[in-house]
Amino acid sequence: MAGLTRWEPAIRWNPWKELEEMEKRLSTFFGQPPERSGEKKEAITVADWAPVVDITEDDKEYLIKAELPEMKREDIKINIEDDVLSISGERKYEQDEKGKKYHRIERAYGSFLRRFTLPQDADGSKVSASYKDGVLSIHLPKSEKAKPKTIEVKVG
Repeated sequence: MAGLTRWEPAIRWNPWKELEEMEKRLSTFFGQPPERSGEKKEAITVADWAPVVDITEDDKEYLIKAELPEMKREDIKINIEDDVLSISGERKYEQDEKGKKYHRIERAYGSFLRRFTLPQDADGSKVSASYKDGVLSIHLPKSEKAKPKTIEVKVG
């Protein structure tokens, strides 16, 4: 039977496995730790990260709050260029200590960069920021022309 090759055992295609992989990649892209799968053993890895933010608005300003736990104020940079607000920095990984065993590392470390396009009614020249208890608050006032004006109607 010359010319015949030996068949390797068939590997079943599992569409759910591909879907899990896609979900992990998307979670990492959006800065969220991927959820645990049904695997019995977990690898110890340090995940990439991006701080989560809340953005709110009232009549006077936009407020961006970013969670940056265990970061120093001087390690956080805020920049506005071409109507884009950028928040960047780095959360450094704790150095291994002799005699200390790590069983699980779920907190993410490393450099990050978040960018937000400013709304048309925002005044980027008057932005201010504060940092307290691991939360960065960026106040972005609305421009004067964008603020609502009340006009009194006179009866005459």
